[in-house]
Amino acid sequence: MNATANPDDLANRQNLLLLIHLRWIAACGQIATILAVHVWLGVRLPLAGMLAVVAFLVCVNLASVWRSRWPGGISSSGLFLELLVDVGALTLQLYLSGGAANPFIFLYLLQLMLGLVLLRAWAVWALVVITSLCFIGLMFFRREIVMPPGEGEAAFFRLHLQGMFLCFLLAAALLAIFVGRIQRNLRARDARLEELRQRSAEEEHIVRIGLLASGAAHELGTPLSTQTVILDDWRHAAAFTGDPGMMEELEEMQEQLDRCKAIVSSILTASGEVRGEGAAHTRLSAFIDNTVGEWASSRKPAHFSFAGLEGGDCPIVTDMALRQMAFNVLDNALEASPQMVRLRVRNSGQELEIEVSDAGPGFSEQMLKALGLPYHSTKGRPGSGLGLFLVSNVVRQLGGRLDAYNRAEGGACVRMTLPLTALTFGPPMNEDVEGRLHGD
Repeated sequence: MNATANPDDLANRQNLLLLIHLRWIAACGQIATILAVHVWLGVRLPLAGMLAVVAFLVCVNLASVWRSRWPGGISSSGLFLELLVDVGALTLQLYLSGGAANPFIFLYLLQLMLGLVLLRAWAVWALVVITSLCFIGLMFFRREIVMPPGEGEAAFFRLHLQGMFLCFLLAAALLAIFVGRIQRNLRARDARLEELRQRSAEEEHIVRIGLLASGAAHELGTPLSTQTVILDDWRHAAAFTGDPGMMEELEEMQEQLDRCKAIVSSILTASGEVRGEGAAHTRLSAFIDNTVGEWASSRKPAHFSFAGLEGGDCPIVTDMALRQMAFNVLDNALEASPQMVRLRVRNSGQELEIEVSDAGPGFSEQMLKALGLPYHSTKGRPGSGLGLFLVSNVVRQLGGRLDAYNRAEGGACVRMTLPLTALTFGPPMNEDVEGRLHGD
């Protein structure tokens, strides 16, 4: 079943399955009770009519089974109609077996309890009115029970008490089992709704981040262009051309300035200014090697360990989001542990596992519980805590998962697990998520 379907529809569909199970139990119980009373106790019952009602319940249940597998939604009104069918069948059985004098009339309360858990207020009160009218009607309209010859009122009263006890046991057991299961379904629905609300809030954060990044990129374009012109003039000025040391520094400045301009361009591309240019067909090993080489050459870590891709190579579709996702996790590890960063990439054939380890102080318990939530960081500066949040959103968009833990020997480890199918076929990244990975 699709986890992204309407949570109310999922809960209603599961509750319909519970009603179907309950109806199978009711049909079997009715057959057993009818035969026991008719054959064992010798009380003459209209077997043809009562068994016809059971057959009707079986047909309705088969139709409900088909309905539960139908792709359309299951509404609360549909559950209300299902309960009305059960009330109608119970009323017919009671009419044929003594009416209101039948001790099993208290099974109406079972229907009301189920309605109280499953239905909205108007439907519950409608069920109260309908069952009350049925009770009143059975007080005046019924088929009298024919007791065996020689049995008097004492035997009828004893039979009535025994029936009440059986009715109590049946109702209590069914309520304990099925209402508990219905409550679990409703709690699962509430959990799914809370997850959707959380995801909506995170998407809103990403939209704001994208707008901020796009605006900042536009603002930075002019001063970067001005600095490029000034730096080019310096490189041709007589005061600098004769100084090799100064020329080397100017070259380094030009390299860093070009990198800043590339970052600004990537932000604009990711925020929708130039769409469709980031995706590229390549091989997994080439993408990993290029990304790792670019990060290592630009950051120059003191000790960086990477043994290459483990497992088989394969063609993939990459874009800027994947590259920046890896950059963000590596940058966080380098900041926490400048003395050691280790990267491990493994292709299991079904999933791509990217694991980044460091020798830093590790994550606090609060950080591990809030993994992937925005603005949760130990760095204590404005805007921090967005790195893993954005990484988490990209991983989720790709259908993967993000895990983090503290290593026994010290330091932390962040693991990103992505399905290879998402990389092979180029999943449609959410435009509010794709590429907005620059930041802390």
